[in-house]
Amino acid sequence: MELFSAKNIEKRYAAHVALDDVSITVHKNTVFGLLGPNGAGKTSLIRIINQITAPDKGELFFEGKKMTDFNVAQIGYLPEERGLYRKMEVGEQVLYLAQLKGMSRREATLKLKYWFEKFEIQAWWNKKIEELSKGMQQKVQFIVTVLHEPSLLILDEPFSGFDPINANLIKNEILELKAKGSTIILSTHNMSSVEELCDEIALINRSKKILEGAVKDIRKANATNTYLIKFKGNMIAFTNALWAGFELIQKSQEADQCTATVKLLNNATPNDVLATILPHVQVISFNEVIPSMNDIFISKVKNQVNLSTVAGLTE
Repeated sequence: MELFSAKNIEKRYAAHVALDDVSITVHKNTVFGLLGPNGAGKTSLIRIINQITAPDKGELFFEGKKMTDFNVAQIGYLPEERGLYRKMEVGEQVLYLAQLKGMSRREATLKLKYWFEKFEIQAWWNKKIEELSKGMQQKVQFIVTVLHEPSLLILDEPFSGFDPINANLIKNEILELKAKGSTIILSTHNMSSVEELCDEIALINRSKKILEGAVKDIRKANATNTYLIKFKGNMIAFTNALWAGFELIQKSQEADQCTATVKLLNNATPNDVLATILPHVQVISFNEVIPSMNDIFISKVKNQVNLSTVAGLTE
């Protein structure tokens, strides 16, 4: 079921096109990855969703209806540029920000106690923000973002400034929030996090959406019919057994075990390659190589750049 959608969004800043007819759909109780290189248009779209700026064209919908100011109150936004007041004490600041979200002081105090205990940061309450490290400040701002239990969370580079342990802590919190019913838009350059956390993604580059869909479907659709084969036996015999229907991309040998990466050509099937090599070697494992989101990200962005270059040369 759809929670949020942006339809045909366009945004210009003077001569610069930030967003060109971009549409996305975010389903309830999912983690939606908003991906793209620096300057692609992600931040412009996030600002429009939060109604910090308005689109030049297009519409926003929340739970099937046109988005209003009331819906903005249902959003929790963690910006990439952190916005805490450095001279204020942590406790004073989080209470202030919670009340700006419509929470009573009593309700905010109870929920902050829960989160501060959960993150083991009770000792920070009377410290000033400027006394905290970047990662510590990030924890505080994450708590402020989720405290009022918004329907939609927008997290822009939430792992920035964290060491691996605390980055993993935030990943677990994102999954826990999803399990409790939250819907999350995650903007990140960390492609391993995308594979771990995201159900669906949209990839924006040069102001246009160039890819959208379920992560598992996108990875499968971008597979190159390549297989990783581990076997025991003679590498030369294995290589000689391959015929014109296969391309040996990479091979290695360690002790008595060999590894080869083979691409299937000319409509060859996995059964074909197995039938070819089994008389000569003992197969230990045979697995399709599914491209990572990082590989797909780089490939799609480079392909768009190349297409734009060709189009420019032919105009």
